[in-house]
Amino acid sequence: MTNYISKEIPLWEDQDFPTVTAYLPTQKTQNCAIVILPGGAYCFRAEHEGKGYAEFFAAHGIVSFVVNYRCKEDKFPLPLLDARRAIQLVRYHAQTYHIDPCKIAIMGSSAGGHLAALTSVYDKPISSEHPDAMDSISFKPNAQILCYPVIKLLGKGITHFDSGRNLLGENHALLAEELSPDLIAASNAPQAFIWHTFEDSAVNVINSIDYTRRLKECGVSTELHIFPKGHHGLGLAEGEDDVSRYVSKWKDLLIDWLYMIDFCR
Repeated sequence: MTNYISKEIPLWEDQDFPTVTAYLPTQKTQNCAIVILPGGAYCFRAEHEGKGYAEFFAAHGIVSFVVNYRCKEDKFPLPLLDARRAIQLVRYHAQTYHIDPCKIAIMGSSAGGHLAALTSVYDKPISSEHPDAMDSISFKPNAQILCYPVIKLLGKGITHFDSGRNLLGENHALLAEELSPDLIAASNAPQAFIWHTFEDSAVNVINSIDYTRRLKECGVSTELHIFPKGHHGLGLAEGEDDVSRYVSKWKDLLIDWLYMIDFCR
């Protein structure tokens, strides 16, 4: 028996897609919300980095929303527009979900981590395809949670080229600098929790290190955890091997951080 109720909600009322899936704990104990962006190199959305996380938060009494954002054929700015809209939707309906509109965090893994960071630091306006009253709501999250994120779209041997190409298409070289969070973050970026593994061979740990450095320079409070072992895409790290058991500590560290920043009571 699940400890949550899930329902799919269109991001725009007159459109069947994109959507966000709400995970509502049957025993809700917190008034914060997590908006989740699964990874997948901007080509697909990995379920274990979406539904898997949402079920974990439900067990802690936290409402979460998994964003089925546009990707693959849909290039920038559409994925970012969807992520922003998800924040706006949750904040607009905060009273319905009994959450504090000032306690909405965005979370992303791998390429979803890039999108979460971009949502946190890229402030330029993007025209909505279906303008409505929700457009006036702030799309800025109050915290960012990044799991082995793609951050750098520039840098030989450091960037995750497939993510950049899938997001930007032929404009990759022209937009890469403008859309690399480690280059554009400013002092108004939300506080951050970041974790990575040192031996990640798909997304170099330098991505997280350089983003943390930028946030430090901007005076943005950040907690960074680097685990010595572990492959890319571990998600909740639920394996039975020693490495997974060790890396899985990130979940408890995250919950502790949410209490520390007063997101949880």
